[in-house]
Amino acid sequence: MKLECPVFKKLKLVPVGQRHWRGGDFTEAPWMQDVATEKNQKALLQGVEAFDTGKLKHTETQEKNPLPDKDVVKQEKDHQNLLEGVEHFDKTTMKHTKTEEKNPLPNPEAIEQEKGQINLISGIENFDTKKLKHTQTQEKNPLPTKEG
Repeated sequence: MKLECPVFKKLKLVPVGQRHWRGGDFTEAPWMQDVATEKNQKALLQGVEAFDTGKLKHTETQEKNPLPDKDVVKQEKDHQNLLEGVEHFDKTTMKHTKTEEKNPLPNPEAIEQEKGQINLISGIENFDTKKLKHTQTQEKNPLPTKEG
């Protein structure tokens, strides 16, 4: 319900009861929500406190605390030793080396040879068979037969 009341706006009056004047309409007062929440919490606490534990069934608790086997312990120990060795490595025991850069590119002769092979292969693959002339095959030296 929207009410525009200039008197309430000017004087900033709040109506009494469960309603609260807020920017042109009445809403439920915030403290009423707090009271309802507190009532629900009290009811829950009373329910928990009044619960009869005699209705519960007895169960045996089994603790499961699997200890690691030898292999896992050894693996962890090796890993720990490796990390410790890396962290505490003495850099003064290292020798100085000179890095030699090598050119991994092939020399010009190898490039030319590879180009020649590529040209030969592409010539064979792209050969136009329509340029060939039709010919008749004639046998001039036949092989001897079984009879003769």
